[in-house]
Amino acid sequence: MSNMSKICDKLRQTIEKGPKSRYRLSKETGIEQSQLSRFMAGTRILGIESIEKLAKALDFELVMQNRARKRKKV
Repeated sequence: MSNMSKICDKLRQTIEKGPKSRYRLSKETGIEQSQLSRFMAGTRILGIESIEKLAKALDFELVMQNRARKRKKV
């Protein structure tokens, strides 16, 4: 599972259990209700800007990090 999939799954879980309705999240983020519904159903992936807006509305902090790559032994 990719990191983006993990982030989307966590956002979906939080939206399902969270105190804010999908309608309210739609109004706060500017994401269309239809897009949000397809995202929740797993039939649509949101762009990074929309993911950032949702994360902010849900009080999440998204952090990007460089992965440490294993060096090949020569």
